[in-house]
Amino acid sequence: MVDVPSGAAEIKKYDTYYINVDPDQDDKATEIKLLSFKRPHMRAFHCSWMGFFTAFFIWFAIAPLLPEIKDTLGISKKDIWTSNICSVAGTIFMRFINGPMCDKYGARLLMGVLLMACSIPCACTGLVSSAATLSVLRFFIGLGGSTFVCCQFWTSRMFTKEVAGTANALVGGWGNLGGGVTQLVMGSVLFPLFKLGMSAEQAWRTVCIVPAAVGFCLGFLIMRISDDAPKGNYKEMKRNGTMPEISAAASFRSGAMNVNTWILFLQYACCFGVELTMNNAAASYFKQKFELTTEAAAAIASIFGWMNLFARGVGGFVSDKLNARMGMRGRLIWQAVLLVIEGALVFIFANSNSLAGAIVIMVFFSTVVQAAEGSTYGIVPYVNPPVTGSIAGVVGAGGNCGAVGFGLGFRQLETLQAFYLMGGVIIASGVTTFFICIKGHAGLVTGQDSEEAIAAYKKTGAPAQTQTLQVPEPDAEAADEAEKE
Repeated sequence: MVDVPSGAAEIKKYDTYYINVDPDQDDKATEIKLLSFKRPHMRAFHCSWMGFFTAFFIWFAIAPLLPEIKDTLGISKKDIWTSNICSVAGTIFMRFINGPMCDKYGARLLMGVLLMACSIPCACTGLVSSAATLSVLRFFIGLGGSTFVCCQFWTSRMFTKEVAGTANALVGGWGNLGGGVTQLVMGSVLFPLFKLGMSAEQAWRTVCIVPAAVGFCLGFLIMRISDDAPKGNYKEMKRNGTMPEISAAASFRSGAMNVNTWILFLQYACCFGVELTMNNAAASYFKQKFELTTEAAAAIASIFGWMNLFARGVGGFVSDKLNARMGMRGRLIWQAVLLVIEGALVFIFANSNSLAGAIVIMVFFSTVVQAAEGSTYGIVPYVNPPVTGSIAGVVGAGGNCGAVGFGLGFRQLETLQAFYLMGGVIIASGVTTFFICIKGHAGLVTGQDSEEAIAAYKKTGAPAQTQTLQVPEPDAEAADEAEKE
């Protein structure tokens, strides 16, 4: 064994980078160049959001078509909500698994495989014949929603903690944008276009083939053109001694035993879980309450998702800026404020009786929801950095658990009561921010930042000690193989 100081000469895929990196954080980028598509950092950045965007598009491609499916199959409102719950329940288990799998194998392969896999049931939408088959189909399509964990882990692997809030928020937000785009494209563009040459039933039975084909091709492409980490792919890094072998079980255990993980799990349930619920319900809600056509309701419902174009990024950006001024306490203040405002806006939206008023409130409501999502994942990389993948998976699963819980509320209660329940739970989750206490960082009202944390966010000097990796000494044969590849 030899001691290799972090950043020293070692076997890695790229000798130089086009972007500023921190050798003490495993060559992670310290800046984001949005207009660049170069490997490894920005290529991974763009592949992560495009992959998640496509998965999200596939995930909710059926949502704007549900009124037509309901009429064709003659099923009830409860049947529709059962299928909505199945669509988000399917990905809960996969999100728990994906976290430690990312720690072990990297996000690139998992992103590609999951995207290709969820495209298959999406293409089979036309085979639906009953409420049961609709629920089963949406369960398997929903597995693709777990690509969110890959998306967040990938950028956390490529960018330093100081800019991870912005990076995670941008890729997560642009990926979530797929939920708004699919409402518009599937419900207001492709579905009417397909109806020009066939019946409404034939149109909804065939239109989902389009996103399925795109998703399958993109999944294969992502695996071929990107990298797992700044220094290369995990398989090569492990062979060269640049990266130790990781136990997926141990990674999950470390992440799951941290109480902060579960508080963030709850809070993410109250922002991303709300977004998933609105993606499933918005089109039907506007069609029924304001007596709109399927196309018009889908277009209005898409507004909720379109806020992801900027809102989640703003949430992460503000979190990073407050961190630069106040440390972790700044991130926590922002998190609590967003959740309380979000809960209050739910009550206001539920009592909006004019179409114009409901749309305006929904814009503000959606903006705050997605800003809270970005803020949450600005905190995640700090909880326990070596097992960030597992923590990202657990927290991400919280979003789907929230959607299941809120979905059951809408299934069993009157719509107004379900909104009240959702708003109350969201406000309560904001209060739990007081209990987040991350080692080495100040809490909302207790504790204080360590010297290393202060030096990092104020950029007054390097962390107290330089990280040192214990790696096997690579032999000449391994070096030659790495250079050839």
